Amino acid sequence: MPKHIPLRQCLGCREHKPKRDLVRVVRTPEGDLRLDRTGKLSGRGAYLCTRPDCFRKAKKSKALDRALNVSVPEELYDKLAAELASLPPPPEEVTGDG
Repeated sequence: MPKHIPLRQCLGCREHKPKRDLVRVVRTPEGDLRLDRTGKLSGRGAYLCTRPDCFRKAKKSKALDRALNVSVPEELYDKLAAELASLPPPPEEVTGDG
């Protein structure tokens, strides 16, 4: 029987992807917003692809604000964008062309 792979939905593109391929943005109990590369920080979390267009879509639609139940200031969006840009590129999509 194949091992279960947890899926999460990206707030930008709204695609379900394996949890390990996404980056978690977390609102800590203290109210800070951070990127959680380990997926283990305590707090309310939301997931994003590492693709810049997904981040732009999530920002434009205020998806992070709604998912984390907080108003995200513009400076924090800039900080998160810089942190996301420093991450390695997303894994390539697997195609059936072989």
